[in-house]
Amino acid sequence: MREVSVSYEDGQQDLGWLRARSLLASLAFTTIAFLVYRYSPHTLRLRGTTHSALPFSADQFLVWVYGLYVVLLLAHARWFADAQPSRALLALRALRRLLQAPLAFTRIVLPHDERLGLLITLLKMFFAPLMLLSLYGAVGSVLNNGIALVRYAPTSAEALFYAFNSHGFTFLFQLILLVDVGLFTFGYLVEHPSLRNEIRSVDATLVGWVAAIACYPPFNGITVKILGGNVNDFPQFSNPSVHLLINGMILALMAVYASASVALKWKASNLTHRGIVASGPYRYVRHPAYVTKNLAWWLATLPALSVACTQSWWAAFLIFGSSAGWAAIYVLRALTEEDHLRSVDDEYDRYCDVVRYRFIPGIY
Repeated sequence: MREVSVSYEDGQQDLGWLRARSLLASLAFTTIAFLVYRYSPHTLRLRGTTHSALPFSADQFLVWVYGLYVVLLLAHARWFADAQPSRALLALRALRRLLQAPLAFTRIVLPHDERLGLLITLLKMFFAPLMLLSLYGAVGSVLNNGIALVRYAPTSAEALFYAFNSHGFTFLFQLILLVDVGLFTFGYLVEHPSLRNEIRSVDATLVGWVAAIACYPPFNGITVKILGGNVNDFPQFSNPSVHLLINGMILALMAVYASASVALKWKASNLTHRGIVASGPYRYVRHPAYVTKNLAWWLATLPALSVACTQSWWAAFLIFGSSAGWAAIYVLRALTEEDHLRSVDDEYDRYCDVVRYRFIPGIY
């Protein structure tokens, strides 16, 4: 049999060419996502955000993070890239297969690695810039309201109540969101074996994707038009004791919501299987974030529901139906997530054997 030898130089050239293609694919998808979020009308409100406590706008922040991410991609390609094609390169190969036979789009069966690479790339292109803009807003709001509280320095019960209404609630609420958004932002941007947050699978079902992105811009605008949803995060009550009690409960529920993200740590991201987490609030129910967020929304709906009840049964039904509709979306998200996790391996079934309840301990 004729022997075929491959020189060390040939191997290095092949590896160098693979790294170059992986880098170019990553740069291409990163740039496309950046340009879409930088110039699309649906991100104008988020991009146009400014905070006096920060010396730059949300738009500038997005530009700087894009530039830094490009530098990190270059550094990774130069010193840390292995001999495997990047997710972006696999996504590019998948797109090429699909574009070569557009009429047979629905019948094409992609190789597993290319299919996963395409789904991961689309997921990160959608969520990563959105999380960055949300992160800017949360940081700016925390700083602005925190500085105002320090300057105000209330010394009486009346002044403390005023401080809570003017800046305190918003400071605490945004601080809680900052923890959540910060972890999810990192989860979308960074994936590495040392962090044990590699994406094993991405939900490939249409129902799963629709249920998830219906809660985020720009698609949540459509959801709001269908279901309504102009709930004030900081509901107002005429009775001071009731006002403090209800809003304190909202903050407590949102704190549990953020603690679920803390339990996920670097695995935080939507529509993915990155390993099962059974710590924190996940020791008691399987979907603590969805439960607490929806309970907080129901409490925030109480003033509007109270007013509607004095107007007509139909007005009350619309308010109640809106909250019920949003809750139904999150129930659907929970069910599709469970179906996805079960389809990958038996790790989730073993978790369900330990944590039996989806939403309410001892009930369901």
